[in-house]
Amino acid sequence: MAFFTTPRAERVRRDARERLDDWREVYRPGSLLPIVGGQAARCMDCGLPFCHSACPLGNLVPDWNGLVALNGWRAAAARLLATNNFPEFTGRLCPAPCESACVLAVDGGAPVTIKNIELALADRAWEEGWDLPQPPAGTTGRRVAVVGSGPAGLAAAQQLTRAGHTTTVYERADRPGGLLRYGIPPFRLEKHRLDRRLDQMRAEGTAFRTGLCVGRDLTADELRAECDALVVAVGAGLRRELPVPGSRLPGVHQAMAYLTGANRVDEGELPAAPVSAEGLRVVIVGGGDTAADCLGTALRQRAAAVTQLDINPRPPASRAPGEPWPVHPKVHRETTSHEEADASGGGVRVFAATTVAFEPGPDGHLAAVRFADAESSDRTPRAGTERSVPAELALLALGFTGPEPEPWLTARLGLTVGPDGAFARDDGFAAGTAGVFVAGDAGRGQSLIVWAIAEGRSAAAAVDRYLRGRTELPDPIRASARRLTL
Repeated sequence: MAFFTTPRAERVRRDARERLDDWREVYRPGSLLPIVGGQAARCMDCGLPFCHSACPLGNLVPDWNGLVALNGWRAAAARLLATNNFPEFTGRLCPAPCESACVLAVDGGAPVTIKNIELALADRAWEEGWDLPQPPAGTTGRRVAVVGSGPAGLAAAQQLTRAGHTTTVYERADRPGGLLRYGIPPFRLEKHRLDRRLDQMRAEGTAFRTGLCVGRDLTADELRAECDALVVAVGAGLRRELPVPGSRLPGVHQAMAYLTGANRVDEGELPAAPVSAEGLRVVIVGGGDTAADCLGTALRQRAAAVTQLDINPRPPASRAPGEPWPVHPKVHRETTSHEEADASGGGVRVFAATTVAFEPGPDGHLAAVRFADAESSDRTPRAGTERSVPAELALLALGFTGPEPEPWLTARLGLTVGPDGAFARDDGFAAGTAGVFVAGDAGRGQSLIVWAIAEGRSAAAAVDRYLRGRTELPDPIRASARRLTL
């Protein structure tokens, strides 16, 4: 009954201005464990746990909440790791649809801090040595190739290795991790956590081949000859462009290229960022997580000023009538980057703003971004509202339309792009030629990290079933579909 007496309390963040002096994670070390037990006790142990259904992984939230409340940390960690390969990632990066579906959130109440409890469990499991490598007892003699080392590819590879298949992950970048390494800034995910998980996967038997571009360094035919099944988990890297005058001016860059350069500097791979905001007036076009990551990065690079243009109107503070509980609602949220902008006075966010043009200076370089109020009906510019903001750097954080349709995927493997821009596949993740499967954003479209891990786990179950005619691997997406039809 602690939900009657214990208020919601979240992990404590470091001072916002202090955070801008480094690239470390934003939370105060040691601030989580003291509050977690009391927060876990707020769980109602519902007969119908909507949090469980809202999680694509089917995390056993009430189970591990109850165990943590009773100080049964090791048993709770085992419950968590049974459904989630990488809880240290989701505990930091997932927007927590489970919390939106918590019964305590009905009528705008304060849900259980599920995400914080998950993170505390994940980190303690590492610290106490509970999250150990799980090499298979034997091998099946079957070989699987996974192309792409983002969360979907890594989850699929780990599951397949643990099932006894000889699994190799192919990654065209110098180091594995995909967007976890090069797209997410270290102030949201320090990379030693990713490296620790990759070391665990290597200890289990997963092999990694990096700096290898399939289709160029290794043909699709050569790859298929090396394996009995292939998982395509290349993500959705086709970036949206902004077709307005001046979009090709020097100084206009895609957000992901900007973030990748900054992350490579932090990783020690580059001495300086190819594109830096230092001393510049910056405009970020976009309103999602990538835009917020650009904001936090630009502030740390000591930008002179940052303006974020979000084409959408400011979301309401609470659920809109069309988004009833337990739907994960679109409400106004302040990210840690926006908190830093407010504290430092270095950033401004403009809602319902549509970009009209990028304006050059006398030298032909970007000098200003012209925008207008967006009509609420179709987001077109409202007459008479145009104005400009000075800028030497503009970052396009407009999201992604789908995977890059490279010839080795389409012509050689027979993958087709569906109307949503993602690779078409059946309900069992199979696509194109026999033995080829698609997982993650490549087949789902741009989505959440928790969906990527769930897709990787379900795709692994499909591959295992294809290779052996049966599987004992968990299949969270099929399980979720069964839950929803009951």
